[in-house]
Amino acid sequence: MAENNLKIVIVDDEESGRETLRNFLTKYCNGVEIVAEANGVASGIGQIVLHKPDLVFLDVQMQDGTGFDLLSGLSERKFQVVFVTSYDQYALQAFRFSAADYLLKPVDPDQLIEAVEKVRSNIEKKEITSKLDVLVSNVNRLEKIALPAMDGIRFVNIEDIVRCESDDNYTMFFMKSGESIVVSKTLKEYELMLNGMRFCRVHKSYLVNLKYVSRYVPGDGGYLILEDGSHVDVSRRKKEALLEMLMK
Repeated sequence: MAENNLKIVIVDDEESGRETLRNFLTKYCNGVEIVAEANGVASGIGQIVLHKPDLVFLDVQMQDGTGFDLLSGLSERKFQVVFVTSYDQYALQAFRFSAADYLLKPVDPDQLIEAVEKVRSNIEKKEITSKLDVLVSNVNRLEKIALPAMDGIRFVNIEDIVRCESDDNYTMFFMKSGESIVVSKTLKEYELMLNGMRFCRVHKSYLVNLKYVSRYVPGDGGYLILEDGSHVDVSRRKKEALLEMLMK
């Protein structure tokens, strides 16, 4: 095998799952070498430590634990991971918050090719992030969110976000520290991601962390005064839902 091939370990407790990935990788992806396969958490840890792969395809739910258990059981995680999973709402939410890569079963060959090329690009650019560390911490309780900022992916504590402001297809995050971060995603995407976490869309342009609300000033829609001194308009349409959340 060529020296610059991606070394891959497949971890899945179902033989059919391993076979599908093995066949698709061999058929559709150039420059890859499957160095080992494992059928569970314990054997997966052993194969990863032994072979030191560049990329691990990791099933989420297995007989002896989860893919997250496997990651937690490794002292070093110097490899890229693509999770392979059936639909699991909570797992998918953790992936999105951590900017982790995943494929849904049944695996689509085009998406597999795209995932492998993305990993190859990350390695060539020497792009090392703390995605896996953030993901492991987010599995039990969502604490951090990955923000694709202009200077790279930023991982911030969710509770430190004061408010978010829409700017066309960009979103400006205003942090507790006073820092602002411009992100190349829409406010609607973050409204959906932060749903149920005491964030409220009070206006078409604003998403507010209710933790930092100091005062609501009544009016047509009224406005909020936040702890950082900022004033945020509330639309008439959002007023009732906001007041209901503030009273909880």
